Amino acid sequence: MKKRPTPHKAESSAPNKRKFTGTDNPRHLRALAVLLRRPVSREELDHIAGCSNGPELVAELRRRGLGKEHLFCERIRFIDRDGFACRPGVYSLTERGRRMVYAWLATRARAA
Repeated sequence: MKKRPTPHKAESSAPNKRKFTGTDNPRHLRALAVLLRRPVSREELDHIAGCSNGPELVAELRRRGLGKEHLFCERIRFIDRDGFACRPGVYSLTERGRRMVYAWLATRARAA
């Protein structure tokens, strides 16, 4: 008897309507602090946040409510030090993402 294939959860193309749930993780807090000020490259995010896997750190923030439409990664064209073309990522918060983080920070400050 054949097993029925398990249905996969379809990803919605609709924007993330969830609220940013916040975080107490020091790496997340350092990343958010710099992202509120300016865009940062993946390598710079690793250094500032104190991690070695910036894309996973960003994925964690996205799982907490800052979706791709709020925390954006732009792939730029770049020539590395060996003269090869590469496409490093630069992370930035959209205006909506920035508002979500500021709203969470305000509720966090009221709770303290």
